[in-house]
Amino acid sequence: MNHPTPAIVTERAAQRLPRIPLVLLCAAYVLPGVFGRDPWRSADVTAFGFMHQLARGGADWWHPLVGGLPPDGGLLPYWLGAAFIRLFDGMVDPAFAARVPFALLLIAVLMLTWYTCYHLARTDAAQPVSFAFGGEAKPVDYARAIADGAVLALLATLGLLQLGHETTPELLQLTGTALLIYALAASGVRRWKPRLAVLAALPLMAGSGAPNIAVLLAFVALAVCWLSEDVRTKAFAAWVFAALLLTALVATGFDAWAWRADPRPQLRQVVRLLAWFTWPAWPLAAWTVWRWRGHLLKRHIAVPLATAGVAVGACVVMNGSDRALMLALPSLAVLAGFSLPTLRRGVASAIDWFSVFFFSFCALTIWVIYVSLQTGVPAKPAANVMKLAPGFEPRFSLAALLAALLATAAWLWLVRWRAGRNREALWRSLVLPASGVALSWLLLMSLLLPVLNYARSERPLVQRLGLHLPRGACIEARGLARSQIAALEALGGWRVYAAHVLNAPSCDYLMLPGGASVPTPEGWTPVARERRPTDRSNEYTYVFRRSEAGG
Repeated sequence: MNHPTPAIVTERAAQRLPRIPLVLLCAAYVLPGVFGRDPWRSADVTAFGFMHQLARGGADWWHPLVGGLPPDGGLLPYWLGAAFIRLFDGMVDPAFAARVPFALLLIAVLMLTWYTCYHLARTDAAQPVSFAFGGEAKPVDYARAIADGAVLALLATLGLLQLGHETTPELLQLTGTALLIYALAASGVRRWKPRLAVLAALPLMAGSGAPNIAVLLAFVALAVCWLSEDVRTKAFAAWVFAALLLTALVATGFDAWAWRADPRPQLRQVVRLLAWFTWPAWPLAAWTVWRWRGHLLKRHIAVPLATAGVAVGACVVMNGSDRALMLALPSLAVLAGFSLPTLRRGVASAIDWFSVFFFSFCALTIWVIYVSLQTGVPAKPAANVMKLAPGFEPRFSLAALLAALLATAAWLWLVRWRAGRNREALWRSLVLPASGVALSWLLLMSLLLPVLNYARSERPLVQRLGLHLPRGACIEARGLARSQIAALEALGGWRVYAAHVLNAPSCDYLMLPGGASVPTPEGWTPVARERRPTDRSNEYTYVFRRSEAGG
């Protein structure tokens, strides 16, 4: 049974977003955070530690180690980062070199989301209502406008902001997901591009630590192909099956089969994560599912809905893993794009007003803190920063200030432009949310980057430890997190071995975490205790030197 389309779109409403502003918006989103930033704590610095070890020849490329410990999952992300570190060796900072390919991957995700939505919007079932006397949107113009809206929805999504700028395996997994939905979307109109995309997508996910999710996505893709009414999409199932076999081979070759499931997921925590992490895409995606409920088996709804369901299910099973949920964002953005032809004008206006006030307030707050740090006026914001980050010394950067001024001026112009024109464009309600997120991110990564580096990097702790350790020292690490070990190796230049690692040498120094005091291990002499200046807990890192008698 063919249900009537809920999309009623005029020719004027189907105008596309001008290309230069869209490219500048994507650049303002992607580039901040690539330059001048240390690897941040946890997953970011851990991944960089493996890349750094491979690039400097300190580990076998098939068996990378940090502190004698292997990585979790596939090796492709570490190979990629290490290759770029070697490519730019001696020319740029290794951390920047490692981020370059991941910034390119983020650009690829944005492009693949656009083309996915474009091809799905070109299908017959997705087309708007034809008017009796003409004036309806042309198919190509309609598809471009919907695709522009999908990219804006992805840029506006809060969950992509930090994770999308890290050098972690999840960004390769996200690229694989985007490749898969593009392949399914283009399977009915293109010949070789979707075939190559699906053959790359699923093995890429398996080689970057998500083989189980890749297999689930393959089965979902097979179901979408078999249920499709398009003959070419039905035949595309054979290529999906070939990609599934290749995925199994890659996962087995990398020994990447693992499932980090929690038998008792905390549903309240998962719901809370879903609410903010996927905002504002999820309410628009939910509206799409409701308004297009008669088309759930059509490809323009089935492809993004099914693939998003796999990622959301993985998030639930993994007890609220934000990194698993990130894989749903391109699909949710595509679903959000299809909400635009059915969105009421009052809702669009409410989104605009909320975005203007919320992101203007965020920008103003960042500017006040920056001015306070640089001039001391007003005094309270700077005092609060110094209380949270004792020892931080503000630095002035003319380039950062100019970038922030340009971004703020662009935001003010955009608010004025949006209020006066393009009241009918389909993508109008997502311009300000996407631009507001990009503005906030750019201001944070320019004006407040020094203090964020000081608070979120392990470098301040490494520098303090460096006062007590000779460069290149051998350190035995007991109880330290893998991210700390990676920071000690990559940022400190020390040789670190986790306790009880096989074939570890006898080191002259010992490092372990502890509270206000810890007993001195037998055979060791206390040297120092240090902690990160922004830590509020009583957790210290203790340094011991092997005593002469114990040596």
